[in-house]
Amino acid sequence: MLDESLLDAPERLTEADRRGLLRGAAEAGARVRTAARHAAEAGVGNLKPDGRPRAVLIAGPGAAATHAADLLGTLAGAGSPVTRLAPTGVAPAAGALRWELPGWAGSVDLLLIATPDGAEPGLSLLAEQAYRRGCTVVAVAPARSPLNDAVSASRGLFIPMATAPYDHDEPLAGAAPGVLWALLTPLLVLLDRTGLLEAPPEAVGKVADRLDAVAERCGPAIVTYSNPAKTLASELAESLPVVWTEGTSAGPAGRRFAAALAELSGTPAVVAELPEALAAHSALLAGRLAAGADPDDFFRDRVEEPTALRARVVLLRDRPSGGLTAAPNARDLALGHDTPISELEPEEGGELETLAELIAITDFAAVYLALASGA
Repeated sequence: MLDESLLDAPERLTEADRRGLLRGAAEAGARVRTAARHAAEAGVGNLKPDGRPRAVLIAGPGAAATHAADLLGTLAGAGSPVTRLAPTGVAPAAGALRWELPGWAGSVDLLLIATPDGAEPGLSLLAEQAYRRGCTVVAVAPARSPLNDAVSASRGLFIPMATAPYDHDEPLAGAAPGVLWALLTPLLVLLDRTGLLEAPPEAVGKVADRLDAVAERCGPAIVTYSNPAKTLASELAESLPVVWTEGTSAGPAGRRFAAALAELSGTPAVVAELPEALAAHSALLAGRLAAGADPDDFFRDRVEEPTALRARVVLLRDRPSGGLTAAPNARDLALGHDTPISELEPEEGGELETLAELIAITDFAAVYLALASGA
């Protein structure tokens, strides 16, 4: 059950935020600036690449590496494929995970390692394997972690992760807002230097400014009726979020939102991109999850029954390709099945800015839902 009174009680929200999730979301802009400075101090700006890598491989544990690979692959487009190396192992523990390079990886490829831990033996072994293959290795991880020594021994580039004191109070969630930006920003700066995508210093600065602006709109002191993140969290209470995305940047933002809902608040969600989502989820909205579905007797006694889980569409939109939009059909499908719909669309700006805004608002919403539901 969602405690909606908690949403408009900033002091209680702060007390409930034992994992520092709200602080991570509020300080995302500061993390971007610190991470960009760490990248500059590590010498990323002085690199002189011979050309674009044939392929970019990304390795790391959990949601942070998954989302970084998704975002970087979307921003890079078809210039060089961006592939996440999925770990193997018997448990999601630092000592149990192992990564392997694909057989074709070699001297013309780039390996990126992103981890909020840095103590995974498997990542150190991967760096050594990449060195033997001739791959260029760049890692982002906490300073003075074992991975630092392994990357240095492999003649790679190590960039210290931008951390905050409260990161060490509780185990870091992979979907935590601060973790994403601390790992992603140095990789954006690096891939801009290689020519794989466009993330010059002024664009990174605008991302930080946009994140600050979202924090002002969505912070805990802003009441629910004028706070888009709190409003969305309240709307998703006891619902199955059906996340539909439209536009290049909205895709990875929607996938991250679904993952953050599951990891932070324990809320299951499904996600798909328009227009395919209309066919993929049509049966879902027509079934027992539709808001108007009530297959049993209307006159039965519901006092002792738990609230039924009903679908709610969340439409995340950015500029659709070619100006064509499936949003009207999406609204018709949802409302035609008595399914409510929430919509988020970023303000005008560059691709990085609009992507950052969608991620930031949905991050705040996932955090508020987690805190208000006692997750």
